[in-house]
Amino acid sequence: MVGIKEIAKKAGVSISTVSYSLNGSSKVTEKTRNKVIAVAEELNYTPNMAARSLKRRETNIIGIYLTDYSGAFYGEMLNGVTQTLVANGYELIVCSGEQSHRFLPERMIDGAIILDHSFSTEEILEYANRGHKMVVLDREIEHPNIRTVLLDNQAGSILAVDHLRHGFEGDFYLITGPAGTYDADERLKAAQSELSRFKDQNVYVIPGDFSKEAGRAAAERIAREWKHQVAVFAMNDETAIGMYDYFKHTELVIGRDVRIVGFDNIEIVKYLDPKLTTIGYSKYRRGAVAAENLIHLLKGEEVHRRDMIYTTLIAGKST
Repeated sequence: MVGIKEIAKKAGVSISTVSYSLNGSSKVTEKTRNKVIAVAEELNYTPNMAARSLKRRETNIIGIYLTDYSGAFYGEMLNGVTQTLVANGYELIVCSGEQSHRFLPERMIDGAIILDHSFSTEEILEYANRGHKMVVLDREIEHPNIRTVLLDNQAGSILAVDHLRHGFEGDFYLITGPAGTYDADERLKAAQSELSRFKDQNVYVIPGDFSKEAGRAAAERIAREWKHQVAVFAMNDETAIGMYDYFKHTELVIGRDVRIVGFDNIEIVKYLDPKLTTIGYSKYRRGAVAAENLIHLLKGEEVHRRDMIYTTLIAGKST
């Protein structure tokens, strides 16, 4: 790879002159700059972004960390992040996997948005203590270099349970998300707390992982145990879709024999028959607010330590 030493040698100038020329410094004349740039283009010079970022201490690139890219959940949120960053002169890279965690300490990115339970809280705090700026979407952390943007999981879960409870006295099933993740744990805790008010209610918890496969497995158990109408709070829409897949091959009818409420209002649910009742919120706003808060942090501007993205019930025919 051609470096600035080779450019300096061919152009007959010093290395510092090449550096000034390529970085648009006023310390060199226009004639010298044009000469250096012409030689750089002739040699197919590509700037070393890592070296430049270490020198400038900024890259104008933000990393968003996701546990994985599967499912239909991330699109709108990433759109909110991207549009907000681009409007403010930043670009986005999407990261997953432990090796990509090094982008922060190695300053390959200016800051991070984190929705990734593989990031431990201790690791996030370690980076924050070193001065790195982050916005977290999946846990509550207090630190001057961290902001949180959280879903109102509690209100959403209460809406789901109360809607299922209306005019219904049968058994309840709660299909959980991955244990130890913030959104899943908050939804389960709120749903159990709300259902505890009804002492005559049988409540069964089926472990899940927010996947369609978990929904199919839960539906198989419910069909096996079914004696009369039941209510199901599937704690994300992917799980609910898996239940639809299973029940369409049985005699049980969603909305009549099995009442279901999901969570997330992903795009595909409007095509389900019957239409799924779900808990919705603005995924675009979740991403946009996270990006805005991180930009404020990077610029040293005052910003709320904690923002909440509110939820609402979107009624369908599944209940």
